[in-house]
Amino acid sequence: MLRLARRLLLALAAGTALSAVPAEAQPSFPNRTLTVIVPFAAGGPTDTVTRLVAEAMGRDLGQTMVVENVGGAGGTLGAQRVANARPDGHTLLLHHIGMATTPTLYRRLAYDPVGGFEPVGLVTEVPMTLVARNNFPATTLAEAVAIIRRDQDKLNYANAGIGAASHLCGLLLMSAVNAPMTTVPFRGTGPAMQELLAGRIDLMCDQTTNTTEQILGHQLKVFAVTTQSRIGALPNVPTSAEGGLPAFEVSVWHGLYAPKATPPEIVNRLSQSLQVALRDPRLVARFRELGTEPVAQDRATPAAHRAFWTADIAKWRPIIQAAGQFAD
Repeated sequence: MLRLARRLLLALAAGTALSAVPAEAQPSFPNRTLTVIVPFAAGGPTDTVTRLVAEAMGRDLGQTMVVENVGGAGGTLGAQRVANARPDGHTLLLHHIGMATTPTLYRRLAYDPVGGFEPVGLVTEVPMTLVARNNFPATTLAEAVAIIRRDQDKLNYANAGIGAASHLCGLLLMSAVNAPMTTVPFRGTGPAMQELLAGRIDLMCDQTTNTTEQILGHQLKVFAVTTQSRIGALPNVPTSAEGGLPAFEVSVWHGLYAPKATPPEIVNRLSQSLQVALRDPRLVARFRELGTEPVAQDRATPAAHRAFWTADIAKWRPIIQAAGQFAD
């Protein structure tokens, strides 16, 4: 009897040890450095937003989040890198409104611009500003619109390339005033802004994260912010609706993505961390300095992100098709 009891105890101990092995072998998430791909050059508006988010999320996750800039092809090279990455949550994409326009702008891509990703959560909606060279002969949006309609063939509008936020904002502007201007694409926001500051370009529409300092420094003329309400960083700048152009309303939203098939529990952990990051006082303060704010917590979720993304794809499709400007 004693011998039988001893055997039972040994068997029980062995079974407990074996059942513990798989649990110990399961790696926790995250278990190494995470990489966040920015599909644009360093120093631009999306890069600025990403670095602030990555720093705050890294503190919450207990792992370093490295930001890697993979620019080119209107943001599609960086997006493709993430779409093809291992779906374990360690390689992420932080992209802007281009995720809603790429499905229409690009008719042939080496990856699925919608089905290739798992949305993690929205980050921020950055207002746009319509700005001009300092000696542009207008002081209000109404005056600027009148000049655009009158001199559309003589005016140059700068953007950072097809698919860039400045390109999309320009399409909406020209649609709203029914006056196509000569469009001058540059290889990024930085070169476009330099030409505008030098007075060799007439007009540009770009995110407050890239124009606020120049506006406050009186290096540019500003006619409107393209949001429903005025913004704290530029309280004296009227909205486009106040200026008489309510159809000219657009913001550049940013979202965080994981590759398709990333396990739901990992996507949810990333979303929780994003929500923590968006409450970080340092991030909030810096966002406000740049003329933007984090989204509400209930929008930094996979479901809210997907719903908003889907609706924005539908919004931009007819505008891009009507302009007939495709990237391929």
